[in-house]
Amino acid sequence: GQGNQHGQIERPQAPDHLLHGQATDGAADEQGRPHRRGDQADAEVDHHQDAEMYRVDLKGLDDRQQDRRADEDQRRHVHQRAEHQEHQVDEQQDDVLVARYGQEGIGDGGRDLHHRHQEGRRLLASWAEKNNTPFTGLVIPNVFGPFGNPYYNSVIATFSHQLTHYENPKVEIDAQLNLIYIGELADIIYELICNKTSDPEFKVPHTHEIRVSEILELLKGYKSDYYEKGIIPDISTPFKRNLFNTFVCYIDIPSHFPVNLNLNTDERGSFVETMRVNNGGQTSFSTTRPGVTRGNHFHTRKAERFAVIRGKAKIQLRRIGTDQILNFELDGKEPSYVDMPVWYTHNITNTGDEDLYTIFWINEFFNPEDPDTYIEKV
Repeated sequence: GQGNQHGQIERPQAPDHLLHGQATDGAADEQGRPHRRGDQADAEVDHHQDAEMYRVDLKGLDDRQQDRRADEDQRRHVHQRAEHQEHQVDEQQDDVLVARYGQEGIGDGGRDLHHRHQEGRRLLASWAEKNNTPFTGLVIPNVFGPFGNPYYNSVIATFSHQLTHYENPKVEIDAQLNLIYIGELADIIYELICNKTSDPEFKVPHTHEIRVSEILELLKGYKSDYYEKGIIPDISTPFKRNLFNTFVCYIDIPSHFPVNLNLNTDERGSFVETMRVNNGGQTSFSTTRPGVTRGNHFHTRKAERFAVIRGKAKIQLRRIGTDQILNFELDGKEPSYVDMPVWYTHNITNTGDEDLYTIFWINEFFNPEDPDTYIEKV
């Protein structure tokens, strides 16, 4: 069995909005449905006993989805009304005013909102010209990334939530989407602010094109390989890496980890297969003395795994912008691992009386010029 070996410190706090409209909470399922944690494959025999089936009451599922969509439609209308309110801006002439206006979908409602956005840009541009202040209005393609609200922010958020909560995603319209990852968009906005760019209609270029059905197939692969079997998928391109990191953030972390590994023992000793990957990365081995803590940092793009092979350890995670700490107790007598989602600061402490043996895997080689490692205590 894979009974949890950890407890939690529950200190709920309102979600921290990293970027308006995208880095919002809502990924966690509050209905308390069960989550499945797959064992790692046997080191010598490539077979998985994943025949367990989950039945879903389709009518109840439809009712829940309709209720969610009704709630999100109401929030959308509130958001649209709020766009008519007066924009508060800094009156200093050296400031740059950046307004986010996304490209909406087809249909009368989408076109109407698009015209409202155009009118809003025109009014703000007129204000900026009168006050001799730089202004940039952004026309943004479809944005995706961690912690977007399902049934609201993007189809990727919805599909990821459904697949990690035992729901059945369905493609309504197999459209071709122009996508940009939230981190890529943040970089562009940062550059515009630093350069004091003034453009009333700056069209943000998309970074990837893909059909909705192709997105769903990739995410289904992540569920089958990673969520159910612990296999790291191919994340060798920026888009696949960003899509995978987004998917992982919709997993219910406290119930999914730690995942037990298969311990193979005979007269020679023991052998544990810690991971399978469909791309490269960097694997490291460490010993940690009793009472010592490693880590207290987070990543924005790197996927990382901590596997405890010998000794006792406590792994802690905390999502940036919140104060809820997740605690996982691991013991090398039953080797197991915990994966580190992006934007979660994390550490590992030797809680035993002997040296702790840990294997670390991360999806890219360490680059001191671009480490993607940010120090913050859990």
